[in-house]
Amino acid sequence: MVRLRSGTVGLRFTLLYGVVFLMSGVGLLVLAYLFSGGKVTNVAPVPGQHPPADGSLTEARQRIHDLQAQLAEVNAQHSRQMLVGSLLALVVLAAVSLLAGRALARRVLRPLRLITAATRHISADNLDQRLAVSGPTDEVKDLADTIDGLLERLETSFAAQRGFAANASHELRTPLATIRASLDVAVAKPDAPGQTVALADRLRTQVDRMDRLLDGLLVLARAQHGTLGDSAHVDVAELVAQALADRTTEISAKRLSVTGDLPRGVGTTRGDAALLSRLVENVVDNAVAHNEAGGWVRVATSREGVAVRLVVQTGGGVLDQRDVDRLAQPFQRLGADRTGSEHGAGLGLSIVAAIAAAHGGRLDLRARPHGGLRVSIALPFVALPVKATA
Repeated sequence: MVRLRSGTVGLRFTLLYGVVFLMSGVGLLVLAYLFSGGKVTNVAPVPGQHPPADGSLTEARQRIHDLQAQLAEVNAQHSRQMLVGSLLALVVLAAVSLLAGRALARRVLRPLRLITAATRHISADNLDQRLAVSGPTDEVKDLADTIDGLLERLETSFAAQRGFAANASHELRTPLATIRASLDVAVAKPDAPGQTVALADRLRTQVDRMDRLLDGLLVLARAQHGTLGDSAHVDVAELVAQALADRTTEISAKRLSVTGDLPRGVGTTRGDAALLSRLVENVVDNAVAHNEAGGWVRVATSREGVAVRLVVQTGGGVLDQRDVDRLAQPFQRLGADRTGSEHGAGLGLSIVAAIAAAHGGRLDLRARPHGGLRVSIALPFVALPVKATA
């Protein structure tokens, strides 16, 4: 049976072709039925023959009448057979018309399906791909070439945007270093006024904050470009343990209860060790900085099939999932404006998402039903190479 999806071009083409074939078949059947009919005529006497006697004439007329009745019955039966045969042929023709129409529609729309499938696999991470449809110059090839031109313009625009962030961050590093050096010189003078020292301390705090912001933009641009350094095997559990150990002071200051399930050697992946370390550090920093005093943090790493999963959960108030979904975008935070937050510029989780995507993984953010946030990161599992034995 032909399966059709409503509201598609394929369905409209199928119905159009089917109706055309069906009407053509109906016309042929009607003509065949009309030309197959006949009329019963009286039998005329043969010239040159003498009419029979009176008794014979009555008998002959009776025989003629009987033959005419039999011929009429044969014609009626033939007409009924033709009608039934035509109806059966019409049903078969309707089914064949739909099948033929569906086959022709699929044939006509096949290039469009190929273009659709290829376009679906192109995203912001692989804008360098092209459809490159070959064949005669027709409407379908014009459409494919137009899409290729659009992809080329998008690739150029994305590259310019990412390159601008990286270049601007690099260029701003020099004036920041100059400002920091000038502040240090001003404070180091023996006769520096107290107001100057206090102002220098406040400015140095803002300069450090801007430096962290630029560093985050550089890492984000590098991850979005897919510019990875030397690839190496990395144990995610070891990165998490190191990140927690480096933040012992902050964890103690907030009296956080940290529990971890970090089996070593189970969750190994391969990639840029520096970027993967930054990924883990940002997730841990987010869990510590945006936690309530006396709260808790749960960290676990595991292997799930061909993926390594890192899950970090924190307690707190109930969050709106719509707000949580925005956290993977740059400069987005919960419960704070775009500027003026003492906990950062809102780049942490966007950097995590970009680094995970650059390594073939993904970031998943979920608001916990009873309050708090669940951050889950999946990375491709790559087993450690087996060491050769002597």
